[in-house]
Amino acid sequence: MQTPAAGNLRRVTLSSLFGSTIEWYDFFLYGTVAGMVFNKLYFPEGDPFITTLLSYGVFAIGFLTRPLGAIIFGHFGDTLGRKKMLILTLVIMGGATVVIGLIPSYHQIGLWAPCLLILCRLIQGIGLGGEWGGAVLMTFESAPEKHRAFFASIPQIGMSLGLLLASGAIGLASFLLPDEAFMSWGWRVPFLLSGVFVIIGTYIRKNVAETQDFLKAQEARKHAPKRFPLVELFRNNTKLVFTCMGMRLIDGVFFNIFGVFSLTYLTQNLNIPRDQAIVAILASAFVMSFFIPFWGYMADRWGRARIFAMGATLSALSAFPSFALMHNHPDNIWLVWAAIVIPFGIFHAAVFGTLSSVYSECFDASVRYTGISFAYQISGVFAGGLTPVLATIFSNMLGGRPWLICAYVLVIGLTSAACALYLWRQTHGAGRVTVTNSVLIK
Repeated sequence: MQTPAAGNLRRVTLSSLFGSTIEWYDFFLYGTVAGMVFNKLYFPEGDPFITTLLSYGVFAIGFLTRPLGAIIFGHFGDTLGRKKMLILTLVIMGGATVVIGLIPSYHQIGLWAPCLLILCRLIQGIGLGGEWGGAVLMTFESAPEKHRAFFASIPQIGMSLGLLLASGAIGLASFLLPDEAFMSWGWRVPFLLSGVFVIIGTYIRKNVAETQDFLKAQEARKHAPKRFPLVELFRNNTKLVFTCMGMRLIDGVFFNIFGVFSLTYLTQNLNIPRDQAIVAILASAFVMSFFIPFWGYMADRWGRARIFAMGATLSALSAFPSFALMHNHPDNIWLVWAAIVIPFGIFHAAVFGTLSSVYSECFDASVRYTGISFAYQISGVFAGGLTPVLATIFSNMLGGRPWLICAYVLVIGLTSAACALYLWRQTHGAGRVTVTNSVLIK
């Protein structure tokens, strides 16, 4: 069995963070411009509500193939290794993003434009479906036992950094260019830059060692019959998989309400300038980048599932006051920014920063890549992909008022908190999961 070289944890952490940042940057670029650019360039002109709905519908399509990516890369990640899959997913994701930046508009090639956009989103979903689990496991399995929640939170920072880079790149292009130039070619530049990032990320990921947990699992099954990780996962962990899926709901819903839909809500419903709306997302992502590792650090001391449940509850309770501030004080941009930054940058960070370690400790190393990827991505189809569409419908039902959206967040958040508390109770209040032979000890 190979032994990782000294300093491998540092290299693993850097490679996971950088690669995760690129992957989320690629995925969030679409969400950032969906309600500002794609609804105008890639669909027939008509009712702004319908075109925005179509644009977010394509955004949701990317979530449909994420479970497929989770199954494919989870299988090979559990049988061939985490490292190989991380390099492959990075190339797949980045290539699709570059192609999106090259697709002509609807006025140039007609229906081929949305069709190509859909195809690229499907490919992006497959890539991201395999990326998240691998990046998390590389750091989790390489870290010391007492600090695994902290190190597993590091790749999670890639989400906020990716959002920061995506929003920042679009915001900078929007600020520097007049509207005509931005709509014509300016928005494409951030998509094309992904190609450069992929080359750098691939180089970094080639220079890390495989994790000891995987190598031990591989050694243990060397003479065992061939098996399929997905089948083994459900044979021993069905209840645990569904509990993890329930926990994930608030993460997907909250992120897509505050990180994606809020741009459309602020610009179309409240008539806040596009640049000011983007600043709110940038500030949230910046704050989140510090709070994600903070909550990971606290989770090592207070309990992973316990911190997650607290974050889910705070997120659920914050929706009504946050949207009330935005809805009732659109002229006070400082209150609008605070209404997004505090819940999104701090409360959601407690959810996302601990989700990775809670998930990773739930499953045996032989099925861990498949387990965490499947639970995360299947839940994401409903929690993430449909949320911008549902939020647009809910807002339109009340003439632009956000109260149905807030109620939706409240119910989802409390449901996720209940799942986390159930998981915590199963471990006798220890705040972490103990697994033997892939079976949760009760």
